[in-house]
Amino acid sequence: MDTLHLIAFATNTVFVMALGWYLITNLQWYDYRIQRVVLRHHKPWWHAFYFVIPFILTTILGVQGAYVLVAYLPLLGLWHYRLDKKLVMTWRVKRFLILLFAVSLFLNLIFTLTHLSETYSVFLPLAFTYGLSWATEKFLFEAYKREAKKKIASMANLTIICVTGSYGKTSMKNFIAQILSNKFNVYATPRSVNTLGGIIRDVNESLPANAEIYVCEAGAREIGDIYAITQLLNPQIVVVGKVGPQHLEYFKTLERIQQTKLEIVHSNRLKRAFIHTSVTDVPHEKVTFFGDDILDLNATLEGTDFNLMLHGQLHHFHTSVLGGFQTMNINAALLIAQEMGMSSGEMIQAVANLKSVEHRLQRIDAGGKIILDDGYNGNIDGMLEGVRLCSLHKGRKVIVTPGLVESTAELNSELIDAMNEVFDIVIITGALNAAQFERELRVGEKIILSNKAELTKTLGEVTRAGDIILFANDAPNFI
Repeated sequence: MDTLHLIAFATNTVFVMALGWYLITNLQWYDYRIQRVVLRHHKPWWHAFYFVIPFILTTILGVQGAYVLVAYLPLLGLWHYRLDKKLVMTWRVKRFLILLFAVSLFLNLIFTLTHLSETYSVFLPLAFTYGLSWATEKFLFEAYKREAKKKIASMANLTIICVTGSYGKTSMKNFIAQILSNKFNVYATPRSVNTLGGIIRDVNESLPANAEIYVCEAGAREIGDIYAITQLLNPQIVVVGKVGPQHLEYFKTLERIQQTKLEIVHSNRLKRAFIHTSVTDVPHEKVTFFGDDILDLNATLEGTDFNLMLHGQLHHFHTSVLGGFQTMNINAALLIAQEMGMSSGEMIQAVANLKSVEHRLQRIDAGGKIILDDGYNGNIDGMLEGVRLCSLHKGRKVIVTPGLVESTAELNSELIDAMNEVFDIVIITGALNAAQFERELRVGEKIILSNKAELTKTLGEVTRAGDIILFANDAPNFI
């Protein structure tokens, strides 16, 4: 192999690895589903700029060595640098990249020696690696699932509580775990782990052998997702929280969302299901409905008070958790606590000790400013409650938001109308809803940031002591 062929071999391998890096980053964002990356990406023009055009230039037009080293790699590096949700080097990602490197070396050696088209020397390594990676991960997934089922079966005394819904799943899971932990040894899935793969990994690696209760969150992007989680765990207690027009781009209709959430009741060990009244009103001996039971609600910036009937008596509850909508999640947690045998006194004390869930209307006082961090909340009810709480503040009011994601223009208009009544300054992050906000916002000052990296500097310039700042939803910049 002469020097020119050696250079071509090396640059081709580097180019394939760079395209593979872009591909696996996008696959990780979209749960490793290629159809979602291709058909449902929020910024499809990225594919053209960072994949399709470079592929055409290098394989069809022959602009390869200099382009890869001088143009494409710096552009891809800048793209990666500006991401706020970068590639996480999991074992799955490492396996993909190692396999891609090995396949690329092998095929490029063959193509160099046989002088075959450079088109195949780029396309085939990516295609072969994706296919081999899919088959490998499928095999490992089934093996890990069998291991998780075996572990669950071995824990005969474990009570599994599974939570789903359109809104508030993570908050509900955390409130259930916090309240029950006053009496039981409770373990809950961390953060927002709610996919079948994430739950399998959590069971295998983190579920303690001495746990009495396992509280799990179940999410979905397609019909059948929650059913698969239910068949893995077979929970004894399930909760379906409020269902609304969230993730409509995946499910298309509210009825399909409701149908998917109700898959959670198909557990072989089901003893009790707590279902929000927004989901269904079909009675069943194992179903208890909730959602309309909170009385005398008073939610302020200092905390939340409400009354609720438990054990046949009306009881008063106070919590430092912010947001009137959170009482729905607390209600579900208290119904489960009652089912598990906790007394009214134990529940009242447990609610008083509840801690806010991180990034969900979490109050932070800093530099003379009140910060409401609601970055992980992306539904209309929660965002409107954040707006309402800000309206109670006497000083200036600032909101930082990309708007609603995976929702509708009508719901974003409802959010904008509420914002127009309350806020002095609105900072819009990202381009997804920027045009609609630019058109409909009527506030004293509106700032639209195409790059979230500018946010810290902007806040330093436009906010001051005495302000309240609401961070409402924090969609990553690939959305």
